[in-house]
Amino acid sequence: MGHIFQKITFMKILKNIGLTLFIVANLLLIALLFLGQYSLNKQGLQQELGSHSHFEMVLKEFEPMLGNTYYSKFEFISQIENNLNEVNQSILQEYQIIEEDINRIVDSLKQTDDNLTYQKDVIEHSFPGNNELSAFKKKQLQDYTGWLEGRQFQTEDELRTQLQSTVENINQGIISQMGFSQNRIKNLKYSLTKAANTGVVANKNFILLLGTIGLGILGSLLYILPGVNLLPGIKHNHIFHSSNKNKGIIGIVVGALLILFYIILYWYPEYITEWVLLVDPLSLWLKNAPASQWFFYGLLYTLAILVMGIRMFIKYRHSKYHIIRTSSVMFFQLAFAFLIPEILLRLNKPSMDLKNIWPLNYNFFFDYNLEQLTTSGALGTFMLVWGIVLALIAVPVLSYFFGKRWYCSWVCGCGGLAETLGDPYRQLSDKSLKAWSVERWMIHSVLVVVTIMTIGTIYTYLTQTSTLMGVNTYRFREIYGFIIGAAFAGVIGVGFYPLMGNRVWCRFGCPLAAYLGLVQRFKSRFRITTNGGQCISCGNCSTYCEMGIDVRWYAQRGQNIIRSSCVGCGVCSSVCPRGVLKLENKDEKGRFGEPILIGNDGVKAIN
Repeated sequence: MGHIFQKITFMKILKNIGLTLFIVANLLLIALLFLGQYSLNKQGLQQELGSHSHFEMVLKEFEPMLGNTYYSKFEFISQIENNLNEVNQSILQEYQIIEEDINRIVDSLKQTDDNLTYQKDVIEHSFPGNNELSAFKKKQLQDYTGWLEGRQFQTEDELRTQLQSTVENINQGIISQMGFSQNRIKNLKYSLTKAANTGVVANKNFILLLGTIGLGILGSLLYILPGVNLLPGIKHNHIFHSSNKNKGIIGIVVGALLILFYIILYWYPEYITEWVLLVDPLSLWLKNAPASQWFFYGLLYTLAILVMGIRMFIKYRHSKYHIIRTSSVMFFQLAFAFLIPEILLRLNKPSMDLKNIWPLNYNFFFDYNLEQLTTSGALGTFMLVWGIVLALIAVPVLSYFFGKRWYCSWVCGCGGLAETLGDPYRQLSDKSLKAWSVERWMIHSVLVVVTIMTIGTIYTYLTQTSTLMGVNTYRFREIYGFIIGAAFAGVIGVGFYPLMGNRVWCRFGCPLAAYLGLVQRFKSRFRITTNGGQCISCGNCSTYCEMGIDVRWYAQRGQNIIRSSCVGCGVCSSVCPRGVLKLENKDEKGRFGEPILIGNDGVKAIN
């Protein structure tokens, strides 16, 4: 008895040590963000902006910064943004079309045509000379006023008003053509901040990588491994009294930190350049190129699935099904989502996550991606065909035989993170009918939107036009990428784990889950069968269903579960104390049959 007590005490100590190491590692990781020093030199500036047509103007604006050391990241980044905006203003002031230019066009037209019939050739006479500024203005005006050719104006004021409106559009586009767009400024703030970092992280990145991320991994494993001494399977263990697992203060803080991380990652990466510098050695070793914020994120994402996958092995070691599917998502994330794309980049080949399928991979049919694949030889052609085959053939065929679980619970990286890192929060999914109604409307709406966007994108690629039925397809996909691809899939999809459960994205936003679910619901061999006569209404199945399905409602009636949202994770079956639930792939006959009760009195259908 004393031996058992000592063992339990030792395991508790080990868990506490692991938790302490994990917290220390994360605090150190956060502290690194405030230890940077930034000194920008001409060489670094030229490396990032040397190809810009107005580099001399840029150099003049940045000259006061060169050689100075900044200890405040916020001051340094703010100065970069101010300098680039000043360059934009100088370019705009030099190249904008002014009122005097409009007057010259009007005067020239009055001299050549008393009826004020617009002819764009008049622009040549209005801007004599062949200098760069004159050539730029002539080209812009000719391009933007071509649609006015032959149009007769009743008065000079009417002509002038039309030209002024056109000139406003031209001037608004000067920055994107000649200067720095907001997106370009955002990218330059990141790249210049990373290039100028001369602090301790830049000089000791590998050691600090081991002391932060490495220490965090060690702490996590020390916290997880003592679980081998517990019985396998889910245990309630006061989960609804837990501050972390039941939307308490710890859960709210964790959720807030995750949301903040994703906001910074997507829209303010210049503030986490120290973290990116940490993984430069790994990036250089793997793909022979410096790391980006996406390499850092991909590494964290993969490590989270691998480490928490070990936790899944320990927790569900009594179930062969869970061991295999957890191994599967770990393998696909490590190999297909992380290593293979990076190795392809090292080989100067087109790179993509080969398991990512349209419409989840919504940019697969974007013009730049199609252009890259069609001009990259045999490998690019293979990737193009592979992506189309996955979306049009593999999804319906595999979903027919195995349901959506073949992807959502065995392959998908989003599902992999939800099943591993998000597993402690699975009981937080809303099981109400209202939530189910909202879920169906939202997820199928996203599928419709991404389908329309893709049609527009393909039309744009084939016709080389930017509009379809008056809608700018480029703007459409930018909005979709911001709202769905970033805010929903990232910020909400992961940040809301401790608030709404681990499958928020899969339930409410993933268009591929909607596509798979439609096949599973109406044309599939997959179902979860139930034996209502054995159900004791304990509610374990409903509690731990991450997709918000009230499994008990079906089990009590002996009714098959064929909901389109079910990802076939099998946890409901694993937590059932009576063996009521069973995942099956059989013929379609009987999937939609009447509920059946099997009990001591025999078998009977429920009407």
